[in-house]
Amino acid sequence: MVEPEIPPNTGNVARLAAALDAPLHLIEPLGFDVSERAVKRAGLDYWQDVRLTVHPNWEAFLSTAPRRLVYTSSFADTLYTDLEFQPGDHLVFGKETAGLDPRLWQETPGPVVRIPHWGPVRSLNLANAVAIVAYEAMRQLSARGEAPPPLPRPSDRPPITPYEARKRGRPRGA
Repeated sequence: MVEPEIPPNTGNVARLAAALDAPLHLIEPLGFDVSERAVKRAGLDYWQDVRLTVHPNWEAFLSTAPRRLVYTSSFADTLYTDLEFQPGDHLVFGKETAGLDPRLWQETPGPVVRIPHWGPVRSLNLANAVAIVAYEAMRQLSARGEAPPPLPRPSDRPPITPYEARKRGRPRGA
C-alpha cells in the first residue's frame, strides 16, 4: 500500500494479509501510527500474524520487491480477472484520496488492472479493492496448484452452519 491514510482500511488489509499468509508492505508517509503501542490500543489481536514491512519511500520498497509489480487503477484498461497472476506478484494499491501516481508504473513497468464498476462511483473502498484483487490472485494460483491449500475449517465450528442446515432441511448439528 502506497501512502495509506485511513487506519481502519490498513487494519482490514492487515487482517486480509494474515488470512492469506501474504506479506504486507506499507510505503511511507503513513496517515497513522503502526507502533506496537498504537496497534495494541486499536485491539488488533491478529497483528502478530502480519508479516509487515514499512518502507520509508517507494525507492526503498523497489529495492526489496523481487517479483513483478501489479498496479491497480480505476483508469486501467485491463480487468483484474483478465490478468494471469503469478507466484510472487506484488499487488500495488494507492492511497485512499488519490490512488496511485501513474509515474509509478511508467517508471517501473508492470501490468495495471482495474475492478469494474456498474454504478456511478469513482472508486471502491481501498480495503475492499485489496480483498477483491488479492482473492482473485489466490484463486488463480490455487487453481493451478501454485499456492498451498487453505487451512482446514476449525474443529470448534459446528459441522454445518445454521444457514446450511435450513437449506438442507436438517436441524442444526445433525
